[in-house]
Amino acid sequence: MSIVRTKIPEVIQLEPQVFADDRGFFFEAYNDRKFAQETGIVANFVQDNHSCSKQNVLRGLHYQIHQPQGKLVRAIVGTIFDVAVDIRKSSTTFGKWVGYELSAENKRLLWIPPGFAHGFLVLSEIAEVLYKATDYYAPQGDRTILWNDPDLAIDWPVSATPILSAKDQAGKSLRTAEVFN
Repeated sequence: MSIVRTKIPEVIQLEPQVFADDRGFFFEAYNDRKFAQETGIVANFVQDNHSCSKQNVLRGLHYQIHQPQGKLVRAIVGTIFDVAVDIRKSSTTFGKWVGYELSAENKRLLWIPPGFAHGFLVLSEIAEVLYKATDYYAPQGDRTILWNDPDLAIDWPVSATPILSAKDQAGKSLRTAEVFN
């Protein structure tokens, strides 16, 4: 597994070592010991989530204010543009974002630590996304920041109007959102 630090050092891209030949491929999708050794992060993942979405679906920017979750995200079918936004008021990278293409083909994972909002846009016809979370889903603490907040200026690779849930349409701007200290 190789580690790629992003412009926001706490957000980490992981690239597994893939063994492939004409029969197919094999790679270790997750190893707790290697993750801790390579990143210095000890994460206790308590929940696995799996989503399937069609092209142009935009999910997020979601976070839990009361039970913040760290997430390890990967696409197992298709391609997504995955985004993490630092919403820790005391951070030097508050309001900054990073975005990476994750796909079944490149097999990359993205570590998004607690204190970040997370979202993705489906670029392929469909995409299935798996992510491990460090805390359980807590709907009472669920929050959403507008995907197109001009203060964030996320450069989403949209080719058509994104398909949003009612929750995502009702998100708040970063300026008015409840964020972490």
